[in-house]
Amino acid sequence: METLYHQTNKHIQEVQSLMGNLERTDRQSVHLLENDLQARTDQIFNHLERLEILASKEPPNRRQNAKLRVDQLKYDVQHLRTALQNFQHRRYAREAQDREREELMTRTFTTNDADTSIPIDETLQHNSNLHNAHRGMDDLLGSGSSILNGIRDQRSTLKGTHKKMLDVANMLGLSNTVMRLIERRATQDKLIMIGGMLLTCIFMFLVIRYLG
Repeated sequence: METLYHQTNKHIQEVQSLMGNLERTDRQSVHLLENDLQARTDQIFNHLERLEILASKEPPNRRQNAKLRVDQLKYDVQHLRTALQNFQHRRYAREAQDREREELMTRTFTTNDADTSIPIDETLQHNSNLHNAHRGMDDLLGSGSSILNGIRDQRSTLKGTHKKMLDVANMLGLSNTVMRLIERRATQDKLIMIGGMLLTCIFMFLVIRYLG
């Protein structure tokens, strides 16, 4: 298990390093880098599935620690996948806006019979403002999606960690008072997480309603 664990951790670090190159890569090559990152993250998830099986077969005195280490790797790669998806969403939106702007710039404007000219400069400015507003919306939605994904990941991790803490506590023979304190803290974390999700949803709804 140790060999596969260190190999998977190394792959995660390599993906983190490559993610920093996304913003600096030219448009003609960025999709190749995205495909490479996607393939690497898929391979990491395959390794994590094997690690989960191996961790469950560890001796009882090492099993809990092994599962916690695997959960940490899974948490890291889930955030990397979310970051990659958000980058792709922003890139698709920028490319669509560039195509629309190019079509607008190459469109032929003519005057009608009443010699009423089309205010091209004003139209272009208005179109540019609309594009900027849509881009801001896309960024807000992307950020909101990232926050919600992060909250879901943290909830899953907290639930798994809470269960493991209870198992470890039972093994160590902790008192009922300590057990109740642990459960109370887990409940508080859950309420905070739900409140954060509701606030995020309300914020996104207000943004879509008043800026859309």
